[in-house]
Amino acid sequence: MSRDNDAQTGLVLLAFVMGAVTGAAAALLWAPTTGEETRRYLNDRAREGRDRANDAAERGREFVRQQGEHLATAVDRGRDVYEQARERATGGSIDNATRLEDESAEKQA
Repeated sequence: MSRDNDAQTGLVLLAFVMGAVTGAAAALLWAPTTGEETRRYLNDRAREGRDRANDAAERGREFVRQQGEHLATAVDRGRDVYEQARERATGGSIDNATRLEDESAEKQA
């Protein structure tokens, strides 16, 4: 049954592509401009699209770089806070243990 669905999906995609190609060919044949003008127009639009894509890619790279810096800063801060809390917890228990040993020694003396 899954293969039937895959085959139907493939047929639908093939029909879509064939329709798009046929539509594009018809548009070029019945276009009100000459072939040279149409090619120039398509060339210009392709360049504009490429430029927009390059700009978007550059903005994306900048965004990722900035987020990476923010993440690194957050990780460093988290590590510092963790180390401080760990030192407090360890230092506090050592101080308490030392104080209890001292009190115990005083009682025995």
